Amino acid sequence: MEKRSNKYYLTLSLKEYANGETQPAKELGIEFDNHDEIFAIIERIKEKNIFPDDSQAVQFALGLKLFSEIKIKNRKNPLFDELNEVFPIFMKKLKSL
Repeated sequence: MEKRSNKYYLTLSLKEYANGETQPAKELGIEFDNHDEIFAIIERIKEKNIFPDDSQAVQFALGLKLFSEIKIKNRKNPLFDELNEVFPIFMKKLKSL
């Protein structure tokens, strides 16, 4: 039986370049699956007050969930060999905060 995943759509828009220019506008939209309910995780990370503001908490939670899901789906990829050893330790530390 296949494990069911939540389905998401994420839009990333470039609002302004570092030099102040706003054109040409760039936007990327991706559809992806994740086994976790990411909105709940964002709220839990915010509640932990690990970062100075909510924006950083959201960025961290999104980055972590996007990255970790790819790592799980590709766990046998040699790229992740070293991370497969330390990532569970990191996640336990995060969850214990």
